[in-house]
Amino acid sequence: MNICLFTPEEINAPLAKNDERAKHIIKVLHKNPGDSFDAGIIGGAAGIATITAISDDGEISFSFEPKSAGKKLYPLTLIIGFPRPIQLRRLLRDVAGLGVQKVILCGTDLTEKSYLDSNVVSDGTAYQMLLDGTAQAASTHVPVLEVARSLDELFERKTESVSEWEMASKIALDNRRFSCSLHEFLAHEAAHSVVAAIGSERGWTERERDLLENAGFSLCSMGKRILRTETAATVASSIILDSMGFLN
Repeated sequence: MNICLFTPEEINAPLAKNDERAKHIIKVLHKNPGDSFDAGIIGGAAGIATITAISDDGEISFSFEPKSAGKKLYPLTLIIGFPRPIQLRRLLRDVAGLGVQKVILCGTDLTEKSYLDSNVVSDGTAYQMLLDGTAQAASTHVPVLEVARSLDELFERKTESVSEWEMASKIALDNRRFSCSLHEFLAHEAAHSVVAAIGSERGWTERERDLLENAGFSLCSMGKRILRTETAATVASSIILDSMGFLN
């Protein structure tokens, strides 16, 4: 936790001693009254919080001084074939740390259906992982999280209005049927925003490959090795963001 994040309501209220952020401030950072720590408003400003008092029962009172608008997210949207929940937790934390702007968890033809029925999104666990990744990166802006039952549903949803993807470079990772490598595609594409689709554990079906190509996605490989979904998402995001100049 490289920054303590608060909602707009929490930033003006004392922090209870059993709150994980309070435990971090006292037990990890070893802060006392008069000391300061990095803090920010979720979706808003980053700045410095100064501890004004710690009550006998451990409640922390603090003031907050904004210093910046926070680190902006990068124009990269990930469509990710819904992985098993334990992988999803790590994946969301890592891509949030990298600063992607949106994650769309999508069912695929080969997705294990029980994954889609897990409560990892509905119970707030998925959002918490995005929040953890954001705090790790000392950022305040959390990626948007969406869910679609299938690529068909997702593409139908996007065509109902002016698509936010219209001007984006669209990539689908695939090591079976591809026209070029991800490196080659990015070397010849001056991308200002990117939508990257990454399949679930067993990859795309031929039907989905056709669907992706018909939607304007270029099928690209990242070498001959078959990667776990979480690994592919992290590696692809890093390569894409570097090619766009955000990791310089």
